[in-house]
Amino acid sequence: MDLEYGERYEAFRKEVRSFLEANKPEEPLAWKDRQAWLSLQIEHGYWARTIPKEYGGYGAEPDLLETVIMDEEFNRAGVARGFMAQGPSMLVPTLLEHGTEEQKQRWIAPTLCGEVMWCQGYSEPGAGSDLASLQTSATEDGDDFVINGQKIWTSTADKSQMIFVLVRTEPDAKKHAGISYILAPMDTPGIEVRPLRTMTGDLGENSFNQVFFSDVRVPMSNVVGKRGEGWKIANTTLKHERSSLNANAEGTWLRLKRLMEKETVNGVPAMASPVYRDRLMRLQARALTMKHHGMRMLTCSLKNDSPGVAGLVVKLQNCQLSFDMAALAIDVMGELGVLYDHTKYERELGFWQSYSMFSLGLIIGGGTAQIQKNIISERGLGLPREPKPAKA
Repeated sequence: MDLEYGERYEAFRKEVRSFLEANKPEEPLAWKDRQAWLSLQIEHGYWARTIPKEYGGYGAEPDLLETVIMDEEFNRAGVARGFMAQGPSMLVPTLLEHGTEEQKQRWIAPTLCGEVMWCQGYSEPGAGSDLASLQTSATEDGDDFVINGQKIWTSTADKSQMIFVLVRTEPDAKKHAGISYILAPMDTPGIEVRPLRTMTGDLGENSFNQVFFSDVRVPMSNVVGKRGEGWKIANTTLKHERSSLNANAEGTWLRLKRLMEKETVNGVPAMASPVYRDRLMRLQARALTMKHHGMRMLTCSLKNDSPGVAGLVVKLQNCQLSFDMAALAIDVMGELGVLYDHTKYERELGFWQSYSMFSLGLIIGGGTAQIQKNIISERGLGLPREPKPAKA
C-alpha cells in the first residue's frame, strides 16, 4: 500500500509550510490581530477554503488531502488554523444549507473573519437534554416577531454581537413542530445577559450566561428556513457542532507532547518517566483514531453521504479524550498544574487548567455523555427506546 501523498500534495505542503514560516504570529493574539490573521488565512486559502468567494471564502474545490495537510502543518507550527467558534463552525454551514441569499451575503463573510461573534440560544431552564420542550415564544406582530422567554448556558453571550435562537412560533403544534430558528442582534432592546459563575471562574474565553428576552422585536426576515421548521434546521447546526468537536485532537496532543519535553521534575524531563510516556502514547493512539475518523467524516461530507453511526460517536469520544489529555498535562506539572490567574509559577497562561475544566463541561454540554449513548443506541444501532416513566 502506497501511503505517500504524491508530488502535487507534497508541493502543497511546502507552500503551507513556507506561509507559516513567513507569517506565523506570536500567540495569544489581540482580537484585532486575530481578525487580520484570519483574513490573511482566507486570502491564501488556509481558512474557509471551500466557502464560495461571493460569501467571503477562498472558493476552492473540496480536497480531503489538502485539508489533512493544512491541519498537519498548522499543528506542527503550533498555531490555530481558522477560528473554531460557534459562528464559523456551526452557523455558517447551516446558512449555506438553509439560509436565504440575503442572509448568506450579510452574515457569512464577517463571521468567517471574526468581525461578528455569535452565540447559540438553545437550552432553557426546563429544556436542556429535552430541547424540543422549549417554551421561549415568538408571537407575530406586523412584520416582526416579539420574543419572550429565557435561555441558559449560552456560551459567550456576553461577548457576542448576534445570537441564533430557537423559539416556539406555533404554540398549538406538536412538540417538535412549531419551532423557528431566528437570527437576532444582541443589542436589541429587551435582551439582557447575566453571567453564570462557574468553576472555571474567569479562565479562557468560554463563558456561560443566562439570556432573557422581554418583548424583543426581530424582523420575520431573520427566520432561517421556513417558519415552524426550526427543529430540522437546529439539527443541522447540532450535526456541525458535533463534527467540530472532532477538529483538532492531534493539535492538542502535540501541545501536550511539547509540554512533557520541557517540564521537569528534579531536572529530569517528564518525557523520561515511563508512566507518563505510556499515558502519552495511549492518548496519541486515541488522537490518531479521531484524526482518521475526521477524514472519514469529511469524505462522507464531500460525497454527500450520511455518516450514520460514525457521525454520532464524535462528541462522546472526543470530549472524553480532551479531558484525559488535560488531566495528563496537569499531572505532569504537579501542584503547578492547578495554578491560574497569572500567578508567579503559572504555566502556559493557565491553559491546561482552563482546558481541563472546560473539557469536563463539554462532556455535559451539548448533550451529556449519557444522552449521546442513547442517541447512538437508538438512532445508530436501532435498539429500543429508553422507557419513559409511567404517568401517575
